[in-house]
Amino acid sequence: MTQWHDVGEPGDFPDGASWPVRIAGQDVAVFRLGEGLHALADRCTHGLAKLSEGYVEDDCVECPLHQGSFDIRTGEARCAPATVAVRTFPVRVVAGRVEVQA
Repeated sequence: MTQWHDVGEPGDFPDGASWPVRIAGQDVAVFRLGEGLHALADRCTHGLAKLSEGYVEDDCVECPLHQGSFDIRTGEARCAPATVAVRTFPVRVVAGRVEVQA
């Protein structure tokens, strides 16, 4: 059963940056792209690198270890060596709090 988990206030997530959180035993990276908030599994599908430590550019996050990249909005692998999408999680803002479903 999935639940919504409070991860902070919208202001905690600066534009173009990532924030690592742990939700229900899972490492998740929360990203802000403009007004949108997005959440991805915080692990590159090609290796053991944390995407929350990656470089964010053009709506993608680049793995800090292998330079494969993923679309932050969809999780789609965008650049080799990453070929498998990373899991995404729904995000919402309720009463001024950011919640991620996991």
